[in-house]
Amino acid sequence: MQQFLERAEQLADKGAGFAEKVGNYMVDGFQYLALFVIGATIVWSAASTYMGMIGKGVASVDDILLLFIFLELGAMVGIYFKTNRLPVQFLLYVAITVMTRSLASTLSIMDMTDQRLLAITGAILMLAIAVLVLRYALHKIPPFISHVEPDDTRRPAREYDPA
Repeated sequence: MQQFLERAEQLADKGAGFAEKVGNYMVDGFQYLALFVIGATIVWSAASTYMGMIGKGVASVDDILLLFIFLELGAMVGIYFKTNRLPVQFLLYVAITVMTRSLASTLSIMDMTDQRLLAITGAILMLAIAVLVLRYALHKIPPFISHVEPDDTRRPAREYDPA
């Protein structure tokens, strides 16, 4: 009876290990699929915007800044795909570009109150300071990666040098 229990426990351990590996592969597969879908959506949106500019025959500063937003989003997806980490700096770059785009829009700046204009420019300044702090911290403190264990056989996170 003791041997039967030991054998059942070994099978349970093997089954749990197998289930964990299958679960990890499923999560990674979903992650890759989602990254490809997001990347394809960014490319599609950027191409559609660009074709609209060509159709108009002119590109405004607003349109060009929108293309920069697509560029930063694409870079985020690419870096996440390569390093398995989401670069927060790129989210801040997107936010700065979105706010700058709202300031550059000739329609919205005419309608803005002084308080709103100061709030947006102050937010851009705070985001720029946050980028500066993050860049400084990346050079002083190594990044912490919580989801990759030393003995993990899945795709390891590679180092990302933002400079």
